[in-house]
Amino acid sequence: MGSAEREHLAREKLGAFCRHVDLDVAGAADGPLSGLTFAAKDLYDVAGHATCAGNPTWLASHPVPSSTAPAVQAVLDAGARLVGKTVTDELAFSINGENAHYGTPLNPRAPQRIPGGSSSGSASAVAGGAVPLALGTDTGGSVRVPASFCGIYGFRPTHGRIPIDGVTPLAPSFDTVGWFAPDAGLLEQLGQVLLGLREEGGRPRNILLVEDAFALTDGPVRQALGPAIDAVTAALGSPRDVTLSRKGLADGWLDAFRTLQMHEVWSTHGAWITGHRPHFGPGVAERFKAASTVTGEAAAKADNFRRRVTEQMDSLLGTGDLLLMPTSPTVAPLRDTPQADLDQFRARVLSMTCIAGLARLPQVSIPAAEVDGCPVGLSLVARRGEDAMLLASAKRAAAAL
Repeated sequence: MGSAEREHLAREKLGAFCRHVDLDVAGAADGPLSGLTFAAKDLYDVAGHATCAGNPTWLASHPVPSSTAPAVQAVLDAGARLVGKTVTDELAFSINGENAHYGTPLNPRAPQRIPGGSSSGSASAVAGGAVPLALGTDTGGSVRVPASFCGIYGFRPTHGRIPIDGVTPLAPSFDTVGWFAPDAGLLEQLGQVLLGLREEGGRPRNILLVEDAFALTDGPVRQALGPAIDAVTAALGSPRDVTLSRKGLADGWLDAFRTLQMHEVWSTHGAWITGHRPHFGPGVAERFKAASTVTGEAAAKADNFRRRVTEQMDSLLGTGDLLLMPTSPTVAPLRDTPQADLDQFRARVLSMTCIAGLARLPQVSIPAAEVDGCPVGLSLVARRGEDAMLLASAKRAAAAL
């Protein structure tokens, strides 16, 4: 069976691809990604094809795009072929990967569990072998978390490093282009295209183990990551423990992230929601309602906190060190987990993913271990602008695992 046939069979069983649009867009005749296929999360505009953003009211109330998002166009120009759009949580406002309208893509590595979101379809498509590369977006962890849950590589670049034009926004000061690959080499290859890199990045000086992130993590996950941590630090640099927040990440850091994100979410989508009254699924509806109540005063206070966090992280990582931490505090929850439990899970995850979000840092999730057959990701986080070093470090770490 050829690779095209395998990709087709994988595509049919995953539930990862959107059914409202059927597209196949050829890439350039020659380029660094020639011969590869890719998919794009259904937030990315593709000229002549509708963008759904995970919600049928959005699909019905927005015109078909006349231009293609620059990130998608860059991959096409590098020679890859776009073979589909992938399912997303509604307007990307979730971390679970479940969509009340279009279903939940399969987690190929843990079929009884959620794939993680909101880039769930893209992660499922790569983990299931339907495509070797896929674009997602990451605001609060929507590439990092599904990469961890599905046992693949996921990259969130420095905020603002890659144009996000032509992509349905959520919270613009956090939104980033992101991508998935089954191995670190392909991850870096796509990164070189999207980031315009011409040479491999350097090496980190030290590896900083984020103690307050490990403190939030389930015991079995911490234990499973132990050998991977030893291997990664042996390959990359001397390990040293650091604590980012004396009060705990779940206190000020998470509060500031949530306040800023929700304020931006309502500024971005409040008028459309008020005017069109879309039906949202469980959890998503409640979050949009909560977003409508955040005041400008609260957002300004949170933004001041964010500035202090950014200064702290710039100083901590300014000499070329990398953070090392679990991508998620737990393995993927089971499908059909009660909403109250998912809300608690979301708060725990965001307490860790908010680090990169608040400070606009690049982060890579590496498949590093398993707990009861479920994948567990390990993350490296770099200073702003050090995307090349981070991608090169991920490749060196992968070789050591």
